[in-house]
Amino acid sequence: MSSTAILLVLIFYFALLMFIAQVTGKKGDNDTFFTGNKTSPWYLVAFGMIGASLSGVTFISIPGAVESDGFSYMQMVLGYLVGYVVIAQVLIPMYYKLKLTSIYGYLQERFGFWSYKTGAGFFLLSRIIGASFRLYLVAFVLDAFVFAPWNIPFWVTVALTIVLIWLYSFKGGIKTIVWTDTLQTTFMLLSVGFAIYFISSELDWSMGEMIQKISSSELSNTFVWDVGKGNYFFKHFFSGMFITIVMTGLDQDMMQKNLTCKNHKEAQKNVRWMSIALVPVNLIFLALGALLYLYGTEKGIVSLEAVDNFPIQIINPETGLFEGIRRDQLFPSLAINYMGPVVGLVFTVGLIAAAYSSADSALTALTTSFCVDFLGFKEGEERIKERYMVHIGFSLVLFLVIIIFKSLHNESLITTLFKAAGYTYGPLLGLYAVGLFSKIKPMDKWVPYIALVSAISCYFINIWLENSMEVKLGFMILLLNGAITAILLWISSRLKPDTSKYPN
Repeated sequence: MSSTAILLVLIFYFALLMFIAQVTGKKGDNDTFFTGNKTSPWYLVAFGMIGASLSGVTFISIPGAVESDGFSYMQMVLGYLVGYVVIAQVLIPMYYKLKLTSIYGYLQERFGFWSYKTGAGFFLLSRIIGASFRLYLVAFVLDAFVFAPWNIPFWVTVALTIVLIWLYSFKGGIKTIVWTDTLQTTFMLLSVGFAIYFISSELDWSMGEMIQKISSSELSNTFVWDVGKGNYFFKHFFSGMFITIVMTGLDQDMMQKNLTCKNHKEAQKNVRWMSIALVPVNLIFLALGALLYLYGTEKGIVSLEAVDNFPIQIINPETGLFEGIRRDQLFPSLAINYMGPVVGLVFTVGLIAAAYSSADSALTALTTSFCVDFLGFKEGEERIKERYMVHIGFSLVLFLVIIIFKSLHNESLITTLFKAAGYTYGPLLGLYAVGLFSKIKPMDKWVPYIALVSAISCYFINIWLENSMEVKLGFMILLLNGAITAILLWISSRLKPDTSKYPN
């Protein structure tokens, strides 16, 4: 499949996004950008959030990880369901009751100024890391399969990627994102469907045969009961539950979409239906992963023997020789080089859609949080130029972090993303847990230090457990981090009450 064909499809796709942005961003004021004027239909938000929840990381890494982890990711998905119940029943009513634009305003109401700034600051750090991972993914694929043949440098690919996001999000903000997410989710799911259909046709398998082949394969192993492993069932289940609570319920990016619904009842409907839909959708992604390996080995183009630092090998279509690749390169390599031009083109659009559905809303949420939480934007203010400058500033930050990340990347993106989230979202989990489920009043001025100490302590505890006891915490790092934060908050509350004054 030619780079020119891919490029033409991408031009058409982004022209469609720009059209949506033009229609939804006509007014372009801060209320439109931050809250979407609270006019979003709940079903539209729910469907769009499927793509935002999955992202380009899931699109690539979940199918690729099936070779090593089987279907064990479904253990986390079951935990997600419980987490979404907490979001729908506890967090959404509270956010609407307080009439929040930034959800971190709750921390100021509950604890004070420094807690508020700490929560918003940790969100900015968390989302910059997460968005950079996701954007790196799409830039990496574009670089490898589209722009590399034209000798275009990687940094130019990254810059182009971010500029395109900025162009269709800078005016309409979250109102535009709600609609573009719907389009992007559609393309992402179509891409997976096309790949599954192609594989079943090539191998001449009916739907029943395909299900039987997957279920009889070791690739479909789901439940892990070895407590020493990072994907042990209860580690995965409880981590999935709390990851959902913090990475959706305590995340301005995800909750900003929910807050565009006209009331909390509609926002609750959105969360409930979206959580139910995520179960079969994730199962389909895992099934695709199994099919990719079955197809590749059946055709003799994929070898599961590791070489050097690469866990699998695939035949290079140009040289005819096996080359080592990472697991998260398997889907793009097969789709673009071996599944024909239609699947290759649809895959590329699906990948772009999956990555952009989370990255564009992340850029909007970063801008919203900084404007509201640090620059003090108020409802109805017309500080449009300032908002534009913040939007540009975060675009530049993402660009720099992606370039740095490229030089550091050495493992599965999905694992890297959740490891980072465990350290940066953990303090948010501790703060909200103490705020919602206790009457503790910690010393507000200590909260920034507590959050930092918790994250650093968690890092060293994790290293000690792995080296001394050969115990892998996996995604449980998030829970440990939140627990340490909560304990330190309780200790500070037992000391002399904090009566100093803070800025408003």
